[in-house]
Amino acid sequence: MTDNPPTKKKEETGAATLRLVEGMAAFTEGEWANLTGTRRGESDYNPFSSHAFLSSLEDSGCVNGDTGWLPRHLRLETADGALLGAVPTYVKGHSQGEYVFDHGWADALERAGGRYYPKLQSCYPFTPATGPRLLTKRTTPEIRPLLAQGLRSACDQIGLSSAHVTFLEAGDQAQLVEAGFLEREDIQFHFPNRGYETYDDFLATLVSRKRKALRRERREALANGIEIEWLTGTDLTEEVWDDFHAFYMDTGSRKWGQPYLNRTFWSLIGERMSDDILLVVARRDGRRIAGAINFIGSDTLFGRHWGCIEDHPFLHFELCYHQAIDYAIQHGLKTVEAGAQGEHKLQRGYMPVLTRSAHYLRHEGLRQAVAGFLEDERQDEAAIATLLAQHSPYREDAAPGRLAPDL
Repeated sequence: MTDNPPTKKKEETGAATLRLVEGMAAFTEGEWANLTGTRRGESDYNPFSSHAFLSSLEDSGCVNGDTGWLPRHLRLETADGALLGAVPTYVKGHSQGEYVFDHGWADALERAGGRYYPKLQSCYPFTPATGPRLLTKRTTPEIRPLLAQGLRSACDQIGLSSAHVTFLEAGDQAQLVEAGFLEREDIQFHFPNRGYETYDDFLATLVSRKRKALRRERREALANGIEIEWLTGTDLTEEVWDDFHAFYMDTGSRKWGQPYLNRTFWSLIGERMSDDILLVVARRDGRRIAGAINFIGSDTLFGRHWGCIEDHPFLHFELCYHQAIDYAIQHGLKTVEAGAQGEHKLQRGYMPVLTRSAHYLRHEGLRQAVAGFLEDERQDEAAIATLLAQHSPYREDAAPGRLAPDL
């Protein structure tokens, strides 16, 4: 999608103006850091909502019209241009890289003679991580309804088929439902750190056979002379990024054919937010052979991408899941989010969590059909999450239950 949709959306809302802007360059780092969840060191910090992360996607070319992700962020400002709030949004020509699937909706509308693409999407591109979407100044959370309604109005005025906001916090979802969006749920697996002081403390809460299985799995993962190191901050050199990009490309090409992130992106986040990154690397015979990248929030470790150039039994589980638990325990983080899907995470201590999204569909017939589908889907997802939780590896007297934080 290389054609640019109009950006005429500019709506007066009392003393405030809401408009669409063409990328993160329309925000200074300082004013963006005044929005909820965006500033390192604050208790609500989410690294994916930071100016550094979002601008790096744009500046590297991973997000632009050619990739089908055209930045068109909502900016709410006073009459003199002072920023009040924002919503990171993209005009999209496809449904790739979102992790909440609406291909069936697109097919249904187009079979009926409509046009589903382009659509409006609010998310962290290529990142299935829960976080804030209706970003306001910390002193004015009450203006979130203006952003929710503004997202719908932008969709209407530009003439797009729909607006989608994925991996929402509960408060943002409530505002969007109030504005006429449909609510949707899905399942992820997160590790709940219950104040463990060591990994062995966590293991002690598991049933015996699961505890023994994980110990054996970790031993076998390192059996071929493999050593593990944690890299962050100044450890993240260009040589390290060269190696990690090779891992990422090898695994990504085998799994989905066209990896989303390019080599420039790793350099930019290494320059702009290296202290928010944990790269878990495996070495053998003096060279790096695999790596898993994590992003560090105020109380959550977000596992994202992994790759390898040598195959070893259980190495993926060691780097992506066990090492993440080790780091979270050592650094007092409450949660590890290990990305989308993956029932295999359950036996490694990651519990089912219901995630949220909200969807506005302009076509009334499609909207009614999707509303019925989502009602059935929500019941199914809740039942699946309950069933999965019953098969957790935890002892009955130590089970954390289904994690469902009121974010």
